[in-house]
Amino acid sequence: MIKDIKGLHHVTSMASDAQRNNAFFTDTLGLRRVKKTVNFDEPSVYHLYYGDESGTPGTVMTYFPFPHMMTGRRGVGEVGETQFSIPVGSLAFWKERLLDKGVSKLRSDAVFGANRLRFVAPDGDEFALVETIDDTRAPWLAAGISADTAIRGFAGARFDLHETAATEELLRFMGYERAEAEGNITRFIIPGGNGADTIDLAALPKTPFARQGAGSVHHIAFAVENRERQLEVRKALLDTGYQVTPVIDRDYFWAIYFRTPGGVLFEIATNEPGFNRDEDTANLGQALKLPARYEPFRSKIEADLVPLAA
Repeated sequence: MIKDIKGLHHVTSMASDAQRNNAFFTDTLGLRRVKKTVNFDEPSVYHLYYGDESGTPGTVMTYFPFPHMMTGRRGVGEVGETQFSIPVGSLAFWKERLLDKGVSKLRSDAVFGANRLRFVAPDGDEFALVETIDDTRAPWLAAGISADTAIRGFAGARFDLHETAATEELLRFMGYERAEAEGNITRFIIPGGNGADTIDLAALPKTPFARQGAGSVHHIAFAVENRERQLEVRKALLDTGYQVTPVIDRDYFWAIYFRTPGGVLFEIATNEPGFNRDEDTANLGQALKLPARYEPFRSKIEADLVPLAA
């Protein structure tokens, strides 16, 4: 069994409009844009990262905003809901704020004893704000959002699957423990994690498969401390029969990827070196940062990208 996973590292989704995406996560949700770079495989498209002050693993939502991308179709084989942790007692604030910002499809519910506010982002992404007891992570404080209400980072995520048995086995192998079940949802928790500790598996046997597009999660990343731990995890996965990519340098972390039995793309990402490797913490996310291979083309890349508000 793998013992090096610390919880979630980041969640990466797709969007259809960079300016709208940036405004939603920085203004509406009050997260900090901690990195403005490009898709390393398609440099005409931004890769935007939003999180806490320094982009701590377990807090970072990232996006590839492909202009005018077709909206995805919800279904099984994907991350169906990304969950943010907020302080107990702050749901009323968030309901009023999201209504004022024109956010659609607000729904209140309670899952595994926690009160939640579900909402839909501009491209149809499904999120939930979850009241979490004793989440001591320091929040980023945007205008109009106090320390008593601000998002702390991820609480976890829900996978929508035809059947959950194979993914349950994988999560156990990755160090997660089955916590409880409620209806068609089974919860797994990583002991001693980084705060982004839970994975919910929803069994939806009659639901059609998802089609990826704007509003879809591209992949979900799990955190390990460093490259040494990552190599150990990679070997364990290979020995178990998973097809895992070589280690890929993403500038701010090293990454490996593999497809799960339920169809969700997993990444294992290192906590090192972090988002302040090429700009100081006070100025994170302001300048356009490019991988070295794209620096000779900076002028053209900058000219082709739409400007973003600070």
